[in-house]
Amino acid sequence: MQNEFNLNDPKIFSQVFENKSKSEHDVQDELSFYLDIVEEQIAKQVSQKSGAFFHAMTSHDTIMEQMGTASNEVRVLRSKVQRMDKCLTSDALKLMALARSKTNHKTLVNKLKLMATVLQTQPTLQLLLSSSDYVGALELIAGTQEVLAKELAGVTSLRHLPSQLKEMSKLIDKMLSTEFERYAAADLHRPLNSDEGVLEQERLVSLAAGLLRQNHLQFLEVYRLEAVTAAQALLKQLMIEQLADADDELNELTGSGEVAPTMDSAHWLKVLKSGSEALVKLMHRVRAVHDVVKETADVTCGLRENTIISPSSAEHFLSQDDHVQVTKKLKVLLTSVCDYCNERLAALVSTQSDNNTVTAHQVADLAKIVEEFTNACEEISGKQSAALKAAFKIQAGNYVHKFNMQRKNKLALLLDAERWKSADVPTEIQLLIDKMAMGDVIKSLPGSPCEQEMSTKHSSKPLPALKVGSQNYVTVGAVLILIRLVSEYCVCAYDLQLLSPVIGRNLIELLRTFNSRSCQLVLGAGALRTAGLKTITSTNLALASRSLQLVLWIIPHIRNNFQSLSGDNFNGFDSVERDIGHHIQQLEAKVLSIMNTLLGDQLSDWEAKPPVPSKHFRNISRHLTKLHEAVSSVLPEEQISDIYQEIHKNFKTRIREQILRMNIQSNGGPQHGIVTTEVIFYLQTMKMLKVLPAKCVSDNAMEDIWDR
Repeated sequence: MQNEFNLNDPKIFSQVFENKSKSEHDVQDELSFYLDIVEEQIAKQVSQKSGAFFHAMTSHDTIMEQMGTASNEVRVLRSKVQRMDKCLTSDALKLMALARSKTNHKTLVNKLKLMATVLQTQPTLQLLLSSSDYVGALELIAGTQEVLAKELAGVTSLRHLPSQLKEMSKLIDKMLSTEFERYAAADLHRPLNSDEGVLEQERLVSLAAGLLRQNHLQFLEVYRLEAVTAAQALLKQLMIEQLADADDELNELTGSGEVAPTMDSAHWLKVLKSGSEALVKLMHRVRAVHDVVKETADVTCGLRENTIISPSSAEHFLSQDDHVQVTKKLKVLLTSVCDYCNERLAALVSTQSDNNTVTAHQVADLAKIVEEFTNACEEISGKQSAALKAAFKIQAGNYVHKFNMQRKNKLALLLDAERWKSADVPTEIQLLIDKMAMGDVIKSLPGSPCEQEMSTKHSSKPLPALKVGSQNYVTVGAVLILIRLVSEYCVCAYDLQLLSPVIGRNLIELLRTFNSRSCQLVLGAGALRTAGLKTITSTNLALASRSLQLVLWIIPHIRNNFQSLSGDNFNGFDSVERDIGHHIQQLEAKVLSIMNTLLGDQLSDWEAKPPVPSKHFRNISRHLTKLHEAVSSVLPEEQISDIYQEIHKNFKTRIREQILRMNIQSNGGPQHGIVTTEVIFYLQTMKMLKVLPAKCVSDNAMEDIWDR
């Protein structure tokens, strides 16, 4: 709408309402008409309310009188209220105002005192830091910051204090880190022969509590790195000392003054032994610090009663989650340090030159060092570390391989040179068999001081046979050497129990080699070529059989010996036992085959005619007697009886066949008498040898040869 459009302007109004324009007279008449109507309506209303109107008019005076009375009463009441206010209320309110003022003044004084206390924060902090009460200083900073943020918020004079406290907190953090690094270096690099207790325990507790209060768990990593550095320094120093010692010895021998290029096995073992002992002491120091930090964490988390932290600093500021994290990091600290020490010693074991000869005693010493060190690590950290044992397995495995090859070669040479004759038994071999019979674990090598001491208690005179319980074993020399070799394997397994399964498998292979090679030499007649024998006799076969029987007796005792050192079942011994048992049967079958051939040849040429006994039966008697002479001093009576019973059985079969071929009947004729006389001569030979049961040599024992 434009600004010129103003209806107050008569011209504009008339232009808008041009059809509504009236004259002044008309308007006046119209308004008069309306006035008349209004007056008429008023009169009408008055006439309708005339009673009430006149009543109001008549009671006006009364009302005015009542209003005057009421006004006077109000005036009186107000005066009374004023007097009451003056006498009762004003003084009480004044007292309340004074009390409120007093409270405000006290609040102001407390604020001023609080400000004064806050202003003393920095001197107090310096005092706490001078006494190494880092937790107290940090708690003071935190408390002051809280007061400034809440109770003293907006105080202009203190506006710079929060930033100063923040800088002070950062400074304390730096101090804690620096002091802990110094402490770690001092603790881990002090002489190992010093007191093994915790270095300055109160200082450590204060530092640990302060670092835990700030949740700076990186200090455990700092300590771990320092422990690693200390371990490196220890081993380096020991290596330098041993190299210098080795160089001095070389100079004494050669006078050259040159540095020894490599360390011999003796100095190498000295480094390992000294290094393991030093590292164990170092790990015990780490464990001691671990225990103190763990106890501090428990106290600050409220899990343990406070016995180490000052009461002013012993607030439970560590949460459960933080405590769990600290515990994990402490565990990592121990395990990582132990693992590193294992790895360093493993590196020393692995870098030993293969050209240097390691003796059995040195390997045993190495095994003892490894076992003691790994047990110490497991006790300290609660975890097994495989690095050192793995390196030892490799080093010991090389020795075991060399050990095994030497003995396999030695056994092969002995077997090739064996003439399969009985050999005298040295006392030390009898002692070894006695040990096995008692079930003792063989711990010392033959020829060791311990073994020599035992040997002096017995006669040094060789024995004709090995005595095992109630039996005597007449064996060949190769088996006696085999017993010694077996004992060396047992001692090696005892010294290197970690590799006892490998040594056991090597021994199984050695026994299998002995069995197969002896089979080739005796049954396969290989000894004719290797040892220059003219023939393989029954004595050779009997000695081979008896020797294998002794090996069979040894095997269960060997298995028990190895099972006591290792959890393996060593099932390979079972197959060796089966192979040897089969070989023994073959040897016995070979003896029977020889006898059957000899007796069969005689019976084939025999005829039932005088003279009696015939040459053939005398030869049969001679063969039986020679066999008995060959085996009686070697084989046990039970086995001899079994052999002769089998020979007797085969003899009866062959003579029955011969009688049938010659058509001789049991009719009391001359030929029947000749056969009976020959058989009686045969039975007399058997009776003389005492190798058959009575029923086999009785008068009626040969009656079944006439059965058709």
